[in-house]
Amino acid sequence: MGVRYEKLFHLLDERNMTTRELEKQAGFSGNITTRMRRNEYISLESIEKICMTLDCRVDDILEFEK
Repeated sequence: MGVRYEKLFHLLDERNMTTRELEKQAGFSGNITTRMRRNEYISLESIEKICMTLDCRVDDILEFEK
């Protein structure tokens, strides 16, 4: 099972927000963004920071695939 973050990048586009702005507001490094672009796992703590910053739910930013 894998994880995909395409929903997050679409959400950022809709909100006219860059990944740099998200990194700064949520307080995580560019390393996390790189991992998401590669559809690699990130920590639940990072996911929580993103959701709190964007005021959204986990299923708004990621999906699991078989």
